[in-house]
Amino acid sequence: MSEHSNGSAPRRIFIDKQSPQAFQALVKTSEAVGATAAEAGLDRTTVELINLRVSQVNGCAYCLDLHTRRALRAGESAQRLGVLAAWRDADVFTPVERAALELAESTTLATDSAAQEAAYGVARRILTEDQISAVIWVAVTIGAFNRVSIMSKHPVTAPRQAAATVS
Repeated sequence: MSEHSNGSAPRRIFIDKQSPQAFQALVKTSEAVGATAAEAGLDRTTVELINLRVSQVNGCAYCLDLHTRRALRAGESAQRLGVLAAWRDADVFTPVERAALELAESTTLATDSAAQEAAYGVARRILTEDQISAVIWVAVTIGAFNRVSIMSKHPVTAPRQAAATVS
């Protein structure tokens, strides 16, 4: 009897656990990309904004949860995280962040060549070549992690509540 013969969806394989060597290669790539971004002068909050925006576009709940927590730990504000999905209409992002977000979106939605050219043009005026390369690598890498989590159906769980202490 198959595991979904009762009409329910089949249990997903956590491909990161099923193929750990491939996943570890992706983790190593992510570490190299993080170093590349830092060397290019992109701060941690900008990298996390890119991770979050790409995860929003791709609809990856697991990565949204993870990178929201990382962004908050890096000092990002709740206000900016709250308006990130509508960043073009919110006057709270710097020109560098705006250029990075636009380039990251165009990397994620790569079939829109007109938007891609426009985003690249903005990036060329605001970002260095090293920053352009780093933004694209961040977007590509989080996109890969998004797909791992989406296809594995990695769960988002409620945070553990601290046990009440009795005085």
